[in-house]
Amino acid sequence: MTRGDWQRLLHIRTYCEDIEQFMDRFGRDFDTFTSDRAYFSAVAMCLLQIGELSNGLSDEFREATKDQLPWGMIRGMRNWLAHSYAEADEKILWETACNDIPKVLAFCRQNLEKS
Repeated sequence: MTRGDWQRLLHIRTYCEDIEQFMDRFGRDFDTFTSDRAYFSAVAMCLLQIGELSNGLSDEFREATKDQLPWGMIRGMRNWLAHSYAEADEKILWETACNDIPKVLAFCRQNLEKS
């Protein structure tokens, strides 16, 4: 892992932790997520940033870890949010925050500990 990859993983980890904290603060409830624009926007912005950072990871790192995380889908989420934010599907964002972010967070922690 390059120094740049390490730094990006560190920032991705922080955004994942932010999402977890938002969920603890606002509640792990879909109805609250869809009705509280601050909650929704905070999670969406973190997901966008995670996608942006993942795009900056080296090709070698993404290739070596492609079986662990779907980097293309992560970058795709960023593009979808950046270009179609007004049409963002709340259910997809919620499922991503609940199901995928814990996996991304665990991946980051594991790889940062190795370095």
